[in-house]
Amino acid sequence: MRWAAVGIVGAMGLASLSQALAQSAPNLTPPRHGISMHGQPALPEGFDHFAYANPDAPKGGRLVEGLPGTFDSLNPLIVKGLAVQQIRGYVIESLMARGNDEPFALYGLLADTIETNDARDYVAFHLRPEAKFSDGHPVTAEDVLFSLDLLKTHGRPNHRLYYSKVTNAEALDQHTVRFELKGANDRELPLILGLMPILPKHAVDVATFEETSSAAPVGSGPYKVTEVKPGASVTLTRDAHYWGRDLAVNRGLWNFDEIRLDFYRDANTSFEAFKRGLYDFRVEIEPLRWHSGYDFAAVGNGQVIKETVADGAPQPSDFLVFNTRRDVFADVRVREALTLLFDFEWINANYFFDLYRRSPSYFAGSELSAYTLPESEREQSLLAPYASEVRPDIADGSFRLPISDATGRDRETLRHALRLFADAGYDLTGNVLRSRADGKPFTFEILVTTRDQERIALAYAAALKRAGIEPSVRLTDAVQFDQRRLAFDFDMIENRWDQSLSPGNEQYFYFGMKAAENQGTRNYMGVKSIAVDAMIAAMLETRERSDFVAAVRALDRLLMSGFYAIPVFNVPDQWIGRWTRIERPKKSSLIGHLLETWWRRP
Repeated sequence: MRWAAVGIVGAMGLASLSQALAQSAPNLTPPRHGISMHGQPALPEGFDHFAYANPDAPKGGRLVEGLPGTFDSLNPLIVKGLAVQQIRGYVIESLMARGNDEPFALYGLLADTIETNDARDYVAFHLRPEAKFSDGHPVTAEDVLFSLDLLKTHGRPNHRLYYSKVTNAEALDQHTVRFELKGANDRELPLILGLMPILPKHAVDVATFEETSSAAPVGSGPYKVTEVKPGASVTLTRDAHYWGRDLAVNRGLWNFDEIRLDFYRDANTSFEAFKRGLYDFRVEIEPLRWHSGYDFAAVGNGQVIKETVADGAPQPSDFLVFNTRRDVFADVRVREALTLLFDFEWINANYFFDLYRRSPSYFAGSELSAYTLPESEREQSLLAPYASEVRPDIADGSFRLPISDATGRDRETLRHALRLFADAGYDLTGNVLRSRADGKPFTFEILVTTRDQERIALAYAAALKRAGIEPSVRLTDAVQFDQRRLAFDFDMIENRWDQSLSPGNEQYFYFGMKAAENQGTRNYMGVKSIAVDAMIAAMLETRERSDFVAAVRALDRLLMSGFYAIPVFNVPDQWIGRWTRIERPKKSSLIGHLLETWWRRP
């Protein structure tokens, strides 16, 4: 629809306007400095700085970051191209800034206040009059409306999806915008709009916006793009005239005068560059390298340190996913038996140096995980209509994943698995597990796309031979793998769901009944459960954090009870190698390390 922009509200100031609206509609709340998905923001109005930032951090110097791959675009807001993602945040700002010590809370950035009601069927933002783009133009309500319309029609799919829920948007004056959200039934939407990237109407060509470009974008953020070496590096320089440098949300952040992003196409070349000091830090993801690769001279003399940083967010977790649309995996007893036969202890010891952990929870390592915890009264109330779908041992918290003897030949788990197969109609005849009904061997295909996935799949296939099962392992290129995954054309794949501390509508996309029938969604296992959909709905309707946690844990119990995927491993900590010329705050945020809080040693 066409977005309306009305003139400045005469002599009525923002305070008078808000007062008039509040009098005419009692359910409105006055403008506030922040908003939380559940309850109230933890930090009061007038707070000084975030606890994970050092307000006395020195400014100056340069940070060099090494990144994998390459790039061909500086626009991270479109589908085309390989974009430099750091542009978002460093160069392009949003209306509000995330508080990273809370599950999902926002505080004023371009906007100094936010206003909504209990139903959250509208939201209004008041812009700071001092907010400016890097070319000196002020940030106005017109820029906000322009950004909404641009991203709704030309932006990434997630932007198009969320912003299309706005039924009307208007400028109440030069610095105030209001979005109507009636009918969206989405309590998260005001926060999603608060995180909307704001682009300058005067400096964006709508006709070419969706094309890749290496032109330096104009933003309102703390940095400007000052040099681009196509495919190789991008240099960001701190804007000496940055309008928001003294805001509480920025105090102790954006400390480097210059940040250079260097790209490396080869992982070994990248690590060798780090060892030579060509860039300043790396987040390690390879267990072998973390275990034995950091033995070079700079580590020995203290110039480079290894750090493990814990966080409270759900741990990145890999699963081997059953496609329950296939008859071979239709029986939950079969899926549980196959889960028992995955020898994590052997794989972790022989491949990963015992650096990984394992949990069946889809929110592992966080307060949202239900694993090992008994149901609360609130969970029992939510799950009462669906009690038969939650295993008793998962409900009371006594369920545990099997722990093998790490020999690769654990007999107890094998016996347990064969009992489950027998209950499901399969018998071990000679050295082959066969269907009792038709005598056919039990077999399936594991589809993989990387050598690491192949290595895990082959180890699992070797363990399954002890139960008379010989699955095939097929290695495909990334394009074919994605095509088959999106079309649900597979028996089993390895996949990772990255979860946050504030899961929302995306859970329908991951586990909802409608998503199970729609190719291109991430409900790869084919979950079709009224109970699962009911828990997602309950989660989205909650007002308080305690009720939200109960609803997510109830969802977690249903997913664990269904044995829809075999837990492969969880990454318990963030692994960081850092040259000591770069320093960081002693306190990490709830989500771990934040590069924007680091600084260069004077």
